[in-house]
Amino acid sequence: MSSVIKLAFVQQACGAADPLVNLEASIRAIREAAAAGAELVLLPELHLGPYFCQTEDASRFDLAEPIPGPTTEALGHLAAELGVVIVASLFEKRAPGLYHNTAVVFERDGRMVGKYRKMHIPDDPGYYEKFYFTPGDLGFTPIETSVGKLGVLVCWDQWYPEAARLMALAGADILLYPTAIGWNPGDAEDERERQLNAWITVQRGHAVANGLPVIACNRAGDEPDPSGQTPGIRFWGNSFAAGPQGEFLCRAEAGEERVLRVDIDRKRSEDVRRIWPFLRDRRIDAYGNLTRRFID
Repeated sequence: MSSVIKLAFVQQACGAADPLVNLEASIRAIREAAAAGAELVLLPELHLGPYFCQTEDASRFDLAEPIPGPTTEALGHLAAELGVVIVASLFEKRAPGLYHNTAVVFERDGRMVGKYRKMHIPDDPGYYEKFYFTPGDLGFTPIETSVGKLGVLVCWDQWYPEAARLMALAGADILLYPTAIGWNPGDAEDERERQLNAWITVQRGHAVANGLPVIACNRAGDEPDPSGQTPGIRFWGNSFAAGPQGEFLCRAEAGEERVLRVDIDRKRSEDVRRIWPFLRDRRIDAYGNLTRRFID
């Protein structure tokens, strides 16, 4: 296995009402990435359609599909055709009344080699995910592939240092965050800037604290609130790759649809961990209270 991961990630708009239109856009982007030499391609969160969690609507459960199912079959065939590893994000129907926000990983031969169910589920204005998604039950386990061990996490997970740390402790070579996050168009410009900078900073912090590269893959574009009660969401894009010292390796602009291509050298993680041995110096004897909700 090469020390270099030839990676691409896709910042795309996902606002088409027809899931097949969005899937075709993702497929075109994966083909573009493969043509540019990528061996691993990451797609944004729930890329098959508009972000339906802006409202609570029971009819939206019709969008979910089983895993394996029609989309995994299509992406598996594509992975085999192009010889690339693909990480995609789907609305999983596990059983009637039981649904997950799930990332799936396909090997170069088309096999689905792993999945991750989103562990942290938000419930905020415009992000009513607890109505739709059951919290994940697969834990924080990297997925083994021909390009390395992938620490796949999803969106709201990206704010939690515990998730990143557990993936690192389990041997992840890279942290991947498919994402759907944006601004309320009614927010003031300074508030938008604070939110965006916080999002970028916390993930660069995970890279530094764990000595691992981090890839944040967000969607782009404006999506209206189906209820008409709010201005909707302007997804802020700004997808980026950061190295193990938090350095930017590449970054997209706010509104653009773009395939970002970057080489990740896993040897850099070894080099950085030698000079910043955070894992060595952890006081594992003193961290028991981390499993408590709050220390009263």
